[in-house]
Order: sequence, then C-alpha cells, then structure tokens
Amino acid sequence: MAMRKREDDEVFPNAAGIDVGASSHWAAVPRHLAEQAGCEPVREFGAMTDDLHALADWLLTCGVDTVALESTGVYWIPVYEVLEQHGLTVWLVDARQLKYVPGRKSDVQDCQWLQKLMSLGLLRAAWRPGDEVCVVRAVVRQREVLLTEQANWVQRMQKALVQMNLQLSEVLTDVMGMTGQAIVRAIVAGERDPKVLARHRHSRVKASERDIARALTGNWREEHLFVLGQALAIFDSLAQRILECDAKLEALLAPLGRHEVELGGPGKRRGKNTPEFDARTALARWAGVDLTRINGLAVTSVLTILSEIGPDLRRFANVKHFCSWLGLCPGTKISGGKVLSARTRRSTNRVRQALKLAAMSLSRNDSALGAFYRRLCARMDKPRANTAVAHKLARMVYFMLTRGEAFVDQGQQRYEEQQRERSVAALKRRAAALGFQVNPVEVAA
Repeated sequence: MAMRKREDDEVFPNAAGIDVGASSHWAAVPRHLAEQAGCEPVREFGAMTDDLHALADWLLTCGVDTVALESTGVYWIPVYEVLEQHGLTVWLVDARQLKYVPGRKSDVQDCQWLQKLMSLGLLRAAWRPGDEVCVVRAVVRQREVLLTEQANWVQRMQKALVQMNLQLSEVLTDVMGMTGQAIVRAIVAGERDPKVLARHRHSRVKASERDIARALTGNWREEHLFVLGQALAIFDSLAQRILECDAKLEALLAPLGRHEVELGGPGKRRGKNTPEFDARTALARWAGVDLTRINGLAVTSVLTILSEIGPDLRRFANVKHFCSWLGLCPGTKISGGKVLSARTRRSTNRVRQALKLAAMSLSRNDSALGAFYRRLCARMDKPRANTAVAHKLARMVYFMLTRGEAFVDQGQQRYEEQQRERSVAALKRRAAALGFQVNPVEVAA
C-alpha cells in the first residue's frame, strides 16, 4: 500500500517551480495555493519583459514565497532578476539534479516535478554573488574572451608566416613580443629585405641577426600577406577593446575599494595580459588583503578569483565547503564500507581553473609552496599534485579573505627543514615502537 505524503513533510510548502525556455516559461504552483487563488496550478508565460512581470505578479497572487528555477543556458537570468525585484526568494538549481527521471520530459511535467522536489527540500541552490560582483564579473569574462580571440588571431598570423616559409617562431620565443611585433608590422608595411627586418632584433633576444635574417627568407605570396595584414588589424582592434575593458574595470573597482591596505614588498613582474591600470592596489582595497602575496597568484589570477566569488565568503560554512564548491576536494564514493573512488569531480569552475594554473606556475618557484609542489610531484603524478597544490592555495585564499590574515612565505629552506624534522620524528617513533633508539650522527661537510 503506497504511503501518502503528509503536508508536514514539506520543507517549502509555498514553493513554485519554473521550467525555463527560450521563447516561453512554464510555471507550477502547489495545488492548494492554486485552489485558494482560484486559478490553474500550471501556466505558460512568454519571454518578454511584461510577461515576466505578469509571471511574478501571478506567483505573488497565489501566495508563493520561494521559486525554483532551472539553470537553462542564459535564459534564466532575466527571469531570476525580475523575480528577485518582486521580493521572491529564487533558487537557481542545477538541471542535472532533475534529469534522468523517466516519463517526465515535457514542459508541464518538468515544472511540476521541479515544484515537487523544491517543496520537499530535495534541491540545492546554486550560489550567485551580489550585484556588484556580477557587474565586475561580466567585464572580466568579456576581457578573457577577447584575450582568447586575440591568441587565436596570433595563431593565424603564425600560419600565414609559415605558409610563406618565414620561420619566425623558430628564432623567437614569442612571435608577438617586442621583436616579433616590430618585424610583422614592418612586413605588413611593405618591407621584404630579411637583413632590414632582422635589425628590429631586441638586445635580449638570444638568436643573432644572421639567424633571424635566415628565418625571414621565404616566399612573399600576396594571398598570405593579405591574410597576415588582416589578422594583424583584427589583433590591434581586439587590443583596443581590451584597453576599453581595463578602463571599465578601473572605474568599477574604484568605488569598491573600502579598505586601506598596505602593500608590503615589491609587486610581481607584470605579466603579458595584466591590466594597464594598477589592478593590484584596486583589488587589495576591495578584498581588504593583498592576495598577490601568495606565491603563484598573479594579478590576473586574483582578478579572476575576486570577480567570480567576491571578497565576502560568508555563504560558505567553512573552508571545507569552499574547497568542495571549487571541486578541489576528494570525492566520496563509498559502498559497503569500501572506497570505490576518491577522485575529484570534473568542474568548469573558473576559480578552480585559475588556482590550478597558479599551482602549475610553482614548479620552479623557490618558495615553500614551490618546494611543496615538487615534493608532491616526486610522490604522485603531476595532475594529482597540481590539484593538491590548488587545494592548498584555495585554503590560503579562504583564510585571507575571511580572517584578514596576511600571507608570509616561510621560504624553501625553512620548509625543507620542517620536512626533515618531521621525518626524523617519524623515524624515532617507529624505532621506539620496535624497541630501538635513534641517535643523530654529525656528518662532516
């Protein structure tokens, strides 16, 4: 005999569910609320702004206080914002929590199933930062898109050069560095003499002028020169758009700097994609701490982190919840008391990606974090070591943002001394358990 669900089992008895679509949205409210309001429990609304306001008014008329919204593409964003403006509590839920339920794949059944799961408290809300963070995040993501597009056009320039057998990438590390850009611009301007082009060599380039001239001896074909010129023009246009993003970011971060932070120590070497303005100071004033003091975290990494999560991490109960949200903690897959898998879950979290890139940059760093990374690489494969170091960086970021603690690098030598002391203590404990005693012996230098 099937058990009837009691009303006491409902966690959110006045919750509604909305199945989001591109051209229309289906909304379902509890049957008892619909009967009280004298309307149907399921309704369809259009995607226009006045339709969204009508949806919000209908939900309020029915007595709904909480709404579960399926995260479908970018179509959920206008719905989310309008419902929030009307004072409703909106839960953005992952569509993967609702999939693979047989017999429930229509718009009407989707919204009803969403409403039922929400009323029983079986859904988890995704985290969306505040408006000020969302505004900065939109510009930072646009900047990242432009940088990616710019890199694609650099590859097209390299392809055009190779098709003319101009092997510039064989003598220069960065084709679009100072020397490379000067040579490419001279070629587009009409210069064809390899010796004249080689004179653009910067003094820090390892290759000689003779080697560069040999690499620039090729076939000057008109079609490839045309492609090279267009690619360079688009590269310059994207560079101008990136400068506009930098100016917008500077204007957005200025009013957010509510903390006076003393930046101790020199700043890290300016990277190629670092914003043109003093982003380090602006980000430190916004966060209250200078996250670039952590080894491996460049200004661009800190910009990505703060634009995605903001400086306020009170939404996370503790550091373990924060690392779990990032997908940097071991997974829990246990059956019958046996651990089936402890692999970290796959994730496209941008903060996670930034931390993993930062961890990768520590391979040759002479800091304690660099020594920790190399020690892990000696024990396990590099991808797992990279994830472990990214997890350590995430913990440092969390504690700096929540406690206002300043990061102090203890240095590689001090870290290695601590590891030696721990190894000696472990040997002594092992020897004592076997009935022996370990005595240190001085070794001549």
